[in-house]
Amino acid sequence: MKKLLVVLFSIPLFIGCKKVKKEQEVTQVVVSETPKKEVPFVWEGANIYFLLTDRFNNGNPNNDINFDRTEETAVLRGFEGGDIQGITKKIEEGYFTDLGINAIWFTPIVEQIHGGTDEGTGKTYGYHGYWTKDWTAIDPNFGTKSDLSKLVKTAHSKGIRVILDVVLNHTGPVTDKDPVWPDDWVRTGPTCEFTTYENTTECTLVANLPDILTESNEPVELPDALLAKWKVEGRLSKELDELQLFFERTGYPRAPRYYIIKWLTDYINEFGVDGFRVDTVKHVNENAWTDLHKEADYTFEMWKKKHENSVLDDNPFYMVGEVYNYGISSGRDFDFGDKKVDFFDYGFKSLINFELKHDADNDYESIFTKYSKLLHTKLQDKSVLNYLTSHDDGSPYDKNRSKPYRSANVLLLTPGASQVYYGDETARSLTIEGAEGDATLRSFMNWEDLDSLPETKKIHKHWQKLGQFRANHPAIGAGKHKRLAKSPYVFSRTYENGDYRDKVVVGLDLPKGKKSLWVKGFFGDGTTLYDTYSETQVVVANGKVILDNDFDIALLELVE
Repeated sequence: MKKLLVVLFSIPLFIGCKKVKKEQEVTQVVVSETPKKEVPFVWEGANIYFLLTDRFNNGNPNNDINFDRTEETAVLRGFEGGDIQGITKKIEEGYFTDLGINAIWFTPIVEQIHGGTDEGTGKTYGYHGYWTKDWTAIDPNFGTKSDLSKLVKTAHSKGIRVILDVVLNHTGPVTDKDPVWPDDWVRTGPTCEFTTYENTTECTLVANLPDILTESNEPVELPDALLAKWKVEGRLSKELDELQLFFERTGYPRAPRYYIIKWLTDYINEFGVDGFRVDTVKHVNENAWTDLHKEADYTFEMWKKKHENSVLDDNPFYMVGEVYNYGISSGRDFDFGDKKVDFFDYGFKSLINFELKHDADNDYESIFTKYSKLLHTKLQDKSVLNYLTSHDDGSPYDKNRSKPYRSANVLLLTPGASQVYYGDETARSLTIEGAEGDATLRSFMNWEDLDSLPETKKIHKHWQKLGQFRANHPAIGAGKHKRLAKSPYVFSRTYENGDYRDKVVVGLDLPKGKKSLWVKGFFGDGTTLYDTYSETQVVVANGKVILDNDFDIALLELVE
């Protein structure tokens, strides 16, 4: 707990039937820090930070250029220097902890195609990580296996989970340096039309993006180009031996998806990552996701048995899926037009929710009530990952960054898990001159603004306060919502799991100066509460608490 600033206010005292009003002096008392209560981590209410590995922080300038990726690219379509070491440095500095982040998801770090290509928006390299050349290697532009090991250990030491972004749907584009995979591994057409199940799954997302035959059970040989690459790197026999053991243990046919599932789960086995964010989920036969989850969960449990002293908790392996355009109102079904699929039934704990950005300008109560109801009925024991901006949503909420405070309130206080996209907390610009398509959403993290601009610092502080409150209280994301008062707007959240119980009250759009927050029926008279936003301790009297400050928000928790 932080040091508490105690403010005693006027309270009416009752003696018999006669009301005697006694004004107590307003005093400020510094209370010594108290032990922090152990807070369980629940994925349903996680506060997840999503970043582009190449665009967040450059921890090692020596790895900025590899594989002769030196051709001029379109604006923001080449490698910019961000890497795994850069992320680790920010973990060590406490950047994520101060922001209330308890899980980090970063874009894929596997080796990318060596060449560049033009999809119609200018020459592009695989800086974003979604153009795989070799699932078994980390791209040297991002770092090394040693770097990843240190990142995971550092994150875990601070109670932060690590989510790897994984791609099973496709390889990288074909270039003069990157040959197409064999035709028993991939299809190179037709291009997806997105009107039926078949023309969404058995097709290429765009031209020149070979689609893995994930529905096939036919055994295939490894591509000659991959075997040659491993031989040059001196690890051919090791990779082949590991594959032999995997297929012997599982009994799976040597079909394309099972090779890739083995390669992806190796990152769990070797590093102990806590979850996968799965890319392009609706473009893959859903049975493949059951297979991925089964192997990921098995590997995670094996890792925990081998590393008992490094286990954070009893949570199983986490999988959140990107089913493009899935919205929470759909409940558990995604409609392809001619077929509905419940992806939650195929290994996913959560799906990314594309709906919040459309809800974000509704009144708070409408948003919160809607999400709380859906999460505790249709989506009971499952969750959604809410976001307002992302790396590939060309129509984000508040693209001009004119409402950073409301964005924080909506994202961090709406039931469900939250996805903070890097720079949301610093109002990083989403409109970059000369950048086409999604590149404009992917500028380098604006550390200079955070260091120098007072308004950016103020915005950042607001995100920190809400983020920490969220991280300290599972009730915010995973609890049940109830309005306590309409004006000023006050609501409660309650979360219960076994012997653990969490209760909080939040006030929004409060008047500046002296204000009264109604908490009757939730916190009894005489209860001591702490407003973490203003760092003020108060006592409930006559069913309410009184605050006197210039903030329009209050975050009230019980003083233990």
